[in-house]
Amino acid sequence: MQLPAIPENETERLHALKEYSILDTLPEAEYEDISYLASQICQTPVSLISLIDDKRQWFKSHYGFDSTETPRNIAFCAHAINNQNDILIVPDSRKDIRFHDNPLVTGNPYIIFYAGVPLVNPGGFSLGTLCVIDDKPNDLNETQLKALEGLSNQVIKLFEFRKNRYKLETLNYELESQNHALTRFADVTAHDLRSPLGHIRMVTDLIESKYSAGLEPKVKEFIGHIGSSSTELLLLIDGILQHSKNTHLISAKKEELNIGEIIGKVVTLVDAGNEVIYTLPHDEIVVFANRIALEQILINLITNGIKYNDKEVIKLSIRVLETDDSVRFTIEDNGPGIQDEDRERIFQIFETTSRLDREGRTGTGIGLATVKTLVEGLGGMINLETEPGRGSTFEFTIKKD
Repeated sequence: MQLPAIPENETERLHALKEYSILDTLPEAEYEDISYLASQICQTPVSLISLIDDKRQWFKSHYGFDSTETPRNIAFCAHAINNQNDILIVPDSRKDIRFHDNPLVTGNPYIIFYAGVPLVNPGGFSLGTLCVIDDKPNDLNETQLKALEGLSNQVIKLFEFRKNRYKLETLNYELESQNHALTRFADVTAHDLRSPLGHIRMVTDLIESKYSAGLEPKVKEFIGHIGSSSTELLLLIDGILQHSKNTHLISAKKEELNIGEIIGKVVTLVDAGNEVIYTLPHDEIVVFANRIALEQILINLITNGIKYNDKEVIKLSIRVLETDDSVRFTIEDNGPGIQDEDRERIFQIFETTSRLDREGRTGTGIGLATVKTLVEGLGGMINLETEPGRGSTFEFTIKKD
């Protein structure tokens, strides 16, 4: 018996094998099916998907064979991996100097015929073989050999899919952990910042209301700046917190929603004083979606149409169109519109335009970024059509279920 040679790239090969995290895993139907097909096509009683570790060959699938592993130094497959470009075929092991006195030949399972296709991964490493075994002399025709090679390619694809899935699951876990930590950090930081900022705002209000008469104009101006800056920071902190929480709404539970009722609720919420002239949809449209996410999208877009409107009479038109698999919302205002150079970046977080709201403040650059995230999370897209001086039209879609 000849011992199998150790591949020159053995260290790298073993590292590549371990990257698949497949050794000692439970049986899986996909691999069992491939072994069964190989056995039927080649008309052999045994078919194995074998992986060569440092000291053993381990079987991911073992059709017609009871053992799950054997020592590497007696494994036929340990020979096969040394020539990854060819199928190792042993018509009669009793006549082959490499195997004639091998314990697997002279004893159970009495391997006489062996054919093994090296399982070569995309990195060029032979991880093991897909092999077929018989207890009597045998041979394979060209069709059977081609089929065996094709099945071995499918094994490698399953390995790659497994590795990529594992990487994705690991990445998702890390991202979820980071998001949880960031959310917690944002909550704590916001609480720690809100208290002193609120106190500053309260003190500046007190000074302006009770002591402004005795202050110089320049001092009044500075106090006003401090108060307004504190207010802006509070709004920014609230916006960051809201963005952090809203992006988690995407995975929340869905329910059956009446679009007309949702829009009516939002309009009442953002325009309690009935200062806006609306054109609202009348069709009864039902969608299966997350209520809070959809309401937040509408609140942001409708509020923007009001808050940044420069007309004495504010007009908003809300239209809804149902298609086979989605619902399209259109929200059109008669405000000042948005400059062409701002059309794309307004959906990026912390990006703002030079436009002031009706109270003379600039935006935080968070609202529309949140809207875009929520819309895409609900399976839709958002688009802006605008003409400076003639208003803006936001159009977005969501999947119906």
